[in-house]
Amino acid sequence: MRVFSPLLFPLMAVLIWATNTVVSKAAASVIDPAAISFYRWLIAALALTPFCLPQLWRRRHEIRPWFGKLLVLAALGMVLFQCLAYYAAHSTSATNMGVIGSLIPMLTLLLGAMFFSQHPGKQALAGMLISLFGVFWLLSKGQPLALLHDGINPGDGMMLLGSVSYALYGLLVRRWHLPFGPWLNLYMQILLAVLLLIPVALCADSLAVPAEGWGLVLFAGLISSLIPPYCWMRAIVCLGAARTSVFMNLLPLCTALIAVISLGEPIHGYHLLGGGLILGGVMASQLKRRTPLAESNAT
Repeated sequence: MRVFSPLLFPLMAVLIWATNTVVSKAAASVIDPAAISFYRWLIAALALTPFCLPQLWRRRHEIRPWFGKLLVLAALGMVLFQCLAYYAAHSTSATNMGVIGSLIPMLTLLLGAMFFSQHPGKQALAGMLISLFGVFWLLSKGQPLALLHDGINPGDGMMLLGSVSYALYGLLVRRWHLPFGPWLNLYMQILLAVLLLIPVALCADSLAVPAEGWGLVLFAGLISSLIPPYCWMRAIVCLGAARTSVFMNLLPLCTALIAVISLGEPIHGYHLLGGGLILGGVMASQLKRRTPLAESNAT
């Protein structure tokens, strides 16, 4: 008997990422984005080292054929996606970051169709369109056509680029089937991300972390860096990249709820309608069609 549903993996990941979106916005006025990007993965690497380094050493000879793929995954999932989010927080809102991040499912479908000959089913596509309209409704505050007249600021552009990066990351994780298990896979990607971020950190205006910034750094390094990537990789294995990526549509809704709780922001009608459409789209895309055999057995 299954103790819990695989759907809990992407749900947990999105909930923590939504919290981290608010944390990223708070960190923008406290810590240099290059500094928190580097410290985040350094702390995560230090936390995992006692548990993963012995296994890494035992399997060191198996890693060489996979090193290039691990390096690509680290660059896409840890460096580009996360680092760009910290820079984006300086010129866009947490809500916009959550909304743009929720485009990852559509980007996953698009990239999968363009480069990997993947064709989404009608039900998944319909659910995606419903939830995507909910995203537009939230972003436009109930006036989707107004988006046609608004330009895109640098922060929104960086979040969009990061979302493309993470969509490709999800597709490649599923396609490559790295044989090391989720924790060792994550650990090796984090180690490579730390190395890739050293030049970025050296370009920071300041690597100092003020007293009020340590809580933000520790949350990013311990909670947000370890639990969501593990849950997301497990979800991709269990559900597939396309089905898993649909849960990113929950990101703006969760981000808005956390902002209400932590910052006291008001809830408007467009929040309720947009959030309902997002949830409805995610649920529709996850429901499995009943086969004729299953239907006849149920009668």
